[in-house]
Order: sequence, then structure tokens, then C-alpha cells
Amino acid sequence: MNTRPVDAVVVGAGFSGIYMLHRLLRAGYSARLFESGSGLGGTWFHNRYPGARCDIESMDYSYSFDENLQQEWRWSERYASQPELLRYLNHVVDRFALREHIELDTAVVGARFDEDTVRWTVTTDLGDEVGARWCLMATGCLTVAQVPDIPGLDTFEGRWFHTGDWPRDGVDFSGNRVGVIGTGSSGTQLIPIVAEQAAHLDVFQRTANFCMPARNHPMPPEVEVHWKAEYPERRAKARISGFGHSQPQNDNRYRDLTPAQRSAELEARWRSGGLYMMRAFADVLTDPEANEATAEFVRAKIRATVHDPEVSELLCPQGFHFGTKRLCSGTNYYETFNRDDVTLVDVSAAPIEEITPTGLRTASAHHPLDMIVFATGFDAMTGSLSRIDIRGADGTSLASKWSGGPVTYLGLAVSGFPNLFLLTGPGSPSVFSNMVNSAEQHVEWIADFLDHAREHDVYRAEATQEAEDGWVAHVGEVAEATLYPRSPNSWFFGANIPGKPRVFMPYVGGVGNYRARADEVASAGYRGFTLLRR
Repeated sequence: MNTRPVDAVVVGAGFSGIYMLHRLLRAGYSARLFESGSGLGGTWFHNRYPGARCDIESMDYSYSFDENLQQEWRWSERYASQPELLRYLNHVVDRFALREHIELDTAVVGARFDEDTVRWTVTTDLGDEVGARWCLMATGCLTVAQVPDIPGLDTFEGRWFHTGDWPRDGVDFSGNRVGVIGTGSSGTQLIPIVAEQAAHLDVFQRTANFCMPARNHPMPPEVEVHWKAEYPERRAKARISGFGHSQPQNDNRYRDLTPAQRSAELEARWRSGGLYMMRAFADVLTDPEANEATAEFVRAKIRATVHDPEVSELLCPQGFHFGTKRLCSGTNYYETFNRDDVTLVDVSAAPIEEITPTGLRTASAHHPLDMIVFATGFDAMTGSLSRIDIRGADGTSLASKWSGGPVTYLGLAVSGFPNLFLLTGPGSPSVFSNMVNSAEQHVEWIADFLDHAREHDVYRAEATQEAEDGWVAHVGEVAEATLYPRSPNSWFFGANIPGKPRVFMPYVGGVGNYRARADEVASAGYRGFTLLRR
């Protein structure tokens, strides 16, 4: 085995890991980044299914740390596609000469803290061991694909795929009978494109989701020029906003507006497209009346779009509050169900029983299929970390520590795991924000902490149990003030993973509020951390 000591190891080459590596090298630290995939991009490397694109506008969903970079890069569309996002990240890596510090096709399988040396030993699947003072986990929130345990999958004679682990050479659906299982973010983007190719498409829906029209289009040059001229103001606004981007937000509460004003606001946001509807009213996620009015507005749009009344009702989400499941954004999703070669299968009424050699059987019928696509999401937020054998100061595994649900301090650190930092981890805004904004905030906070440690001869840093307990309680209190706990059957709670503890994982107090709290901790000499100095 090889032992190559460095100051810091970074795990994961998505937006967080790439920027973390850049900040470390710029500050003069020695560092290595390990990425299990054969290319850069993290989630955007593996999620290469047809139609994959971000649901935050390209000009917002990009790095802000370098003015020349954000001025020079040209986005071709309002919402960047997966291939364009990969080109962007590869450009960033080459522009800042990071590639020689990155090892692809190298999965980290273990990390153990040695109390005597006060260092981490990181082990890869190639048998290498790397010693580091600091271990920085940028493993991503949506990286471990979840394939449901359906009897008979191994007997299927056709081909099957998961949207989160798509073949690099693509898939040709032409002339095939295709089944798509799942109608979340990936499914709603994929389904219209598969429908255009397949001989017939069956969509297996357990829970209808709200899908906003993306209104995607080529980037108008004048819009790009306008954004770039306003970048300082836009980025500053994003950093103190609720969701981490510069989309316009209505600060008025639903009940303070007249019926005409409410209708005008909802219509304007529907026409704008994307996720703007989440900010239709200041209290859309806290006032049941405001939430239901928003939900019913969208249901009316679905009913007006889908011709078959029975199908349109099946596509109208019921039983949970608007926005408490991940809001989707797609193109021609509802229109797709007007096609004669597309069938919506309600598996809440007739559950999937098995996959057969020639198709899929529900409780009511057998569906002949040549291909199956699982758009069934991820073991979100904790899955990528729990699959690494991470051992803290007393040998306790992180998976064991989190057996009742993830616990962190600020979503950044875990008591009992010194010198380990998480990027966009549970307990931080992460998936409930513009991920690039949140990634930059975490990277910069960690980089400042490491500089502080170097300047003050700190060699060991650990979140206290008291600070962790307090933060976990705060995350829960903030969630309880919203409608999220009233709709717990979502991956925000881990409900899509059998046996996973039902714990609300993101921080929903707002990106700006979170940033202020994290900055207060730093300003107070990193309150809540035990710092040992030489």
C-alpha cells in the first residue's frame, strides 16, 4: 500500500469538491481529490439521462468566486443541460490547473481518525492509503441511486437503467415498449423525450408531483449582458436570500393580497416558468391556505392541459402540501399524456408486484416491456457518506452515529469526528437551495477555518456534543414552523429508502439566515468547537 501524506483529502469532484480543491491549493495546502467516477461532475456526471438539466437558471447556477470566470463563460440556454454543465466544470478544472491533483476512478472506501497522530487515514478501493490532517467530504447529496427491490428484476430479458447512473453512450428507445417508474424530477424531465422515441411508453406513477413548465430557451445575448453587468448585486442578493439565488420573491403574505392580486401573482409566475412558484407568497410554505391556493392553481393548469379528465385527475397531486415534495420543472410533461402512445399507470391503486421476463406486473395487469427505466431517486443526503466506513476518534462509525438519523453541527461537522468537515451536509440548506451558492458558502467557511487553524497552531478541531445537540434541535424547530412535517412521505425525510430513519434532513431556515449563523460561529472564535493548539 502507498502512503502519501497531504494536508487535506477531498472526496468528490462535483461543484463542492472542485471549488474546495481550488481554495486549498490557492492557500498553499497540499491536497488530493478522489472521485469514484471516470469523469468530473459528481451528480452531473452520472445523471446523463435524456433531458437532464438544472432547475436553477444557468446564470445563477454557476460559480461566483472568480469575476473573470463568470464574465467569460457563455451559457447557451436559460437552464443549462447536463452536457453543458460538464463542459463548464471541466473548463473550471483546467482553467485553475486542478486536474493533476485529482484522481478519477478512485473510490474512497474508508477513513479512520488516529488519535495519536491526529490525522486521518483515507483508504481507496485501489488499496492505497493517504494520510491527511483534514478530511473534507464533498460526496454530494444526490449521488447514490436507489433501485427499488422489486421481485423478478434479475429475470427481465430486456434492458433496464437508472436515471442516476446512465450509460455514457446513451440509450436508443426507438421502436421499443418502455416503462418509466417514477415521476419525480428525473422522471418529469425524461418522460417527454422517451415518449418521442418509444413505440409505446407506460409511466408508472405512485404519487403525482407538481411539475412547473421550465420555459427553457436559448440564452438571449441581451439577457446575458444584463445579468453580467448586475452580477455583484445579484450574487449579494442570492447570498442573503431564502433559497440562494436571485429570482424575484414576493414578500407579501397571501392573506394581505386581494383575490385579483393573488391571481395575477400566480399567473405571472406560471408564465415565468421554473421554480418561481415557490416564492409566489411569503408564507406559501407556512400558511395552509396560501399553500392550498397555490396547489389548486397548478391543478387547474394540469386539468386544462391534459385532455382526458380521468388522466388529468391522476396527474393532480393530492395528499401533501405544495413544495413539500421536491418541486419539478420540465418541458411538455403534462402535454405528453395527450399522446395515444403514452399510458399512465396508477400504481397507488394497483401496486407493482413483480418484474417478469417480458415486462412488469401490477396488481391489475401485465405490461409488456422491452426496456425499464427507474427514475426512483437517491438515498439522499446521507447515502454517499454512510457507504464509506468513516471511523471517528473512538472508532465509532459515522453510520452507527447516524443510525437514528443524521446529526451535525451546522451541517459541517460531527461530534466525535475531529478534523472532518462535510460540504452541503444534512443540517445545512443543501438540497433546499441553489446548490452552487451553498457549496461556495461551505467551501469558503471551511477554507477560512483552516487558515485560522494554521495561523493559531490548531491541530485538532471537533464539534462539541452540546453544539451538535443544539443545532439539531434548531433544525427541527425551524422545520416544525413550516408545512414540511405535515407531509413526511418524501425523500427530504428519507421516506424513499426502506428502513431509513424518518428525520427531516435539510435546514429550511433560509440560506441567508444559515450564512449569518455560520458567520457568527466563526466570528466568535469558532464557538461550538473544541480547538487544541500546539
